[in-house]
Amino acid sequence: MSSPSDTDKNSGKIALVTGAGTGIGKEVALAFLREGYSVVLAGRRIEPLNEVVKLSGSDRALVVACDVSRPESVDALFAAIQQTFGRLDVLVNNAGVNAPRENFEDLTFDQWQNVVNINLTGSFLCAQGAMRLMKNQLPQGGRIINNGSISAHAPRPNSAPYTATKHAITGLTKSISLDGRKYNIACGQIDIGNAMTELAARMATGVPQANGEIAIEPMMEARQVADAVLHMASLPLSTNVQFMTIMATKMPFVGRG
Repeated sequence: MSSPSDTDKNSGKIALVTGAGTGIGKEVALAFLREGYSVVLAGRRIEPLNEVVKLSGSDRALVVACDVSRPESVDALFAAIQQTFGRLDVLVNNAGVNAPRENFEDLTFDQWQNVVNINLTGSFLCAQGAMRLMKNQLPQGGRIINNGSISAHAPRPNSAPYTATKHAITGLTKSISLDGRKYNIACGQIDIGNAMTELAARMATGVPQANGEIAIEPMMEARQVADAVLHMASLPLSTNVQFMTIMATKMPFVGRG
């Protein structure tokens, strides 16, 4: 529960959450709104974004339809942020998709390209837009938080497009962290394992393991992820969580399953 001092200290701060209509993005947007931030909710579909705002009951939200894979759409998003708020304090690069669980050799080029365009290129475009804005605002600086996923460390069977892009997000995070220093921009990555969302709900009913078995995996509440993102965002810009892994305690990640 937020105390009055928590919300007061965040009054005037602006956060952008991509993929904010469902899942992790939804919970993160709601968490920022509870903490007193003004929040820009971006996503391809406007209806789920409006539902999140309605659920929050907040008047500090701006909804912007945006396809993060398209440069012109991202440019329009940041133009709206500049016009409405004049600054940006936090970007949460959350928008992402997966490909069908096909055998590696059966994946189509379009399936591969769609995941790369949204997960990797989309994160690059939004981070670039954020850096340009944070570089030129007063006071200068801000924070970028990338959603890396447990797949930034280890693949699941038949997950090459998603796993490749999430490994690439780690390189992107490191580059932004380095290149943003001169502008007082911090960049960190949160790697999430088995949060209960629409995308991950199948984990609770059984998913393929590396040894070919189908196993039910433990899950955690998505709100716990939002609280972790909020912690990363709450630190002074002189301090950065470079990488954080948050996962269901008993999921088969550490060890040999």
